[in-house]
Amino acid sequence: MNNSTNFHHAVDAIKKKLKGRRLNYKEIYALMDEIAKERLGDVLTTYFVAAGFKDGFSSDELYYLTKAMVETGTVLDFKGIVADKHSIGGVAGTRTTMIVVPIVTAVGFLMPKTSSRAITSPAGTADVMEILAKVNFTPEQIKKIVNDVGGCIVWGGHLGIAPADDVIIRIEEPLSFESFDKIIVSIMAKKIAVGANHLVIDIPIGMTMKIKYEKDAEKVKTKFENIAKRFDITIDVDINHTHEPAGYGVGPTLEAIDVLKVLEQAPDRPLALEKRALRLASKLLTLCYKTKGEKIDAEAQAQNILANGDALKQMRRIIKAQYGDPDVSYKTIKIKALKKEIIASESGTIRAVNNFNLNSISKILGAPLEKSAGLKLLKRKGDAVAVHDPILELYARSNYQLEEATQTLKNFPIFDIQP
Repeated sequence: MNNSTNFHHAVDAIKKKLKGRRLNYKEIYALMDEIAKERLGDVLTTYFVAAGFKDGFSSDELYYLTKAMVETGTVLDFKGIVADKHSIGGVAGTRTTMIVVPIVTAVGFLMPKTSSRAITSPAGTADVMEILAKVNFTPEQIKKIVNDVGGCIVWGGHLGIAPADDVIIRIEEPLSFESFDKIIVSIMAKKIAVGANHLVIDIPIGMTMKIKYEKDAEKVKTKFENIAKRFDITIDVDINHTHEPAGYGVGPTLEAIDVLKVLEQAPDRPLALEKRALRLASKLLTLCYKTKGEKIDAEAQAQNILANGDALKQMRRIIKAQYGDPDVSYKTIKIKALKKEIIASESGTIRAVNNFNLNSISKILGAPLEKSAGLKLLKRKGDAVAVHDPILELYARSNYQLEEATQTLKNFPIFDIQP
């Protein structure tokens, strides 16, 4: 099929979808191929994204979209059990991937983790890993890293893996939204493209999360399971109520410090982040061992790997393989930013944490482009607060950004403090 014919097929498919009709595989493949090769243009791609957001997709369309995204890009091939996990995101400061990967690979399972940069949050996993090591690699380099040390944590955005998805993400980014169907296809296409066959999906729900209600989360879970079944992927979808970041820091450098504090078992490590990472690692190990026909207490094993330092050793191997400093520690990472402390203006108890406002404030401060920018939560949901108690630390490269964030906080507070 020549380029002109393919283009017209793609345009016809968009028209059809805008009218609320269902697309077949040939139509969806033409669409994904044109988007992947960036021949469709931003305007027509936006029409397709909007059409999908309005009416959603049938289970067959979701399967076709996933399949076409994979087939129009690069595919990595690994043998045997290949583990992966993904959070649908929406909660800042919860960098579990960088703890799960070293735990799961420490026992010998492969985990070629490709991650995104920030889409709607102040940092993506790739932004945070970049504080510790390089994240830009070719497919051949990734295969070597994974074969050498068992896993990697790299940026997937330039690998040509599901390239149509990267174009669609760029289109959606200014609006800061993604449809549920789009999230599902995006995640599954990238997992299939790296050869994952054992997968844990983390779905945080809450009033300031991407998914607010359990009934919506259950629908998303079912769609994930249906696609996984069609691609022969063993999956566990973990729906969990999430009220606030699991870590203390928000922003690439601050989140990297939190991850290292957990791996190094520092006394002041964020225990909520540790607990969440251990739960996800345990679920993933359980899936992998079940396929091997082995009965192992995965929860105890994950805890032991973290507590005895094996996860830290494994993370250092991965960092070294990705051309980072294997001796890096949370104690040696420098926060290259100005700091401002925010104090409470009233007494009471923190009843809620507004994740939308937290993301907005962090972006005003310069995250994720400024690696050291962001904020640190000094209080958690349920904590009692007195007037003049320090509740936040803001980090930015300029006093102007600190002042702008401080003023914005007055109208868009992160903490809901009630008497």
